[in-house]
Amino acid sequence: MNIWLILALGFAVWHVMVLAKGWGKLEYLTKPAVMVCLFGWLYFSTGLQGLTFWFGLGVLFSLAGDVFLMFEQERWFLFGLVAFLLAHISYLGGFQNELREFGFWQAVLLVILAVSAVRLMRRIVASMRAGGQRRLVAPVILYGVVITAMLYAAMTTLSNPQWKAGASLLVSVGAFLFYLSDIILAWNKFVSPIHNGRIFNIAAYHLGQACLVAGVIGQFG
Repeated sequence: MNIWLILALGFAVWHVMVLAKGWGKLEYLTKPAVMVCLFGWLYFSTGLQGLTFWFGLGVLFSLAGDVFLMFEQERWFLFGLVAFLLAHISYLGGFQNELREFGFWQAVLLVILAVSAVRLMRRIVASMRAGGQRRLVAPVILYGVVITAMLYAAMTTLSNPQWKAGASLLVSVGAFLFYLSDIILAWNKFVSPIHNGRIFNIAAYHLGQACLVAGVIGQFG
């Protein structure tokens, strides 16, 4: 197992422990350290050549988003949202070849994801408006569209013969876990508190990013 991956997983577990134990300021070390290690793994495995450049850019934007979301003021949440929006756009750049292909499987997948996303967003947006957070509605909707597109692009690799089976499975699972982590975060913040929601959010996020990077390295490394 690569040393960068071992470090990333170690910091991820440490971060979850920090949240569970309430160790406060240690989060400022453990949370960004995960993405730093994943970037190191991606860089030294691929050199960020070709399409992997876009995935590397996505990891860096994710790192920025992680830092912004560690601050409690509301304006930092918006900065974090923009950073992660740019991360998903960058990941879409990495999946650009998949976005050019469209057939029966892609159509079915798109309908399933679109219907699910609309139902979730309606519930979240209604709670945001009821809670007086109307100024965040448009950015959150835009973010929801982009992350759903990223999940769609990642999952289409499952039917793409140019992708290795293991690599396509990893990026698909990674994108889904990333998507799930954002649903937990949004639900916890805007709809209703989830017991241990922050821990579930962070665990899914770190594992999702690790699977995405692992899949990209498996395909292009």
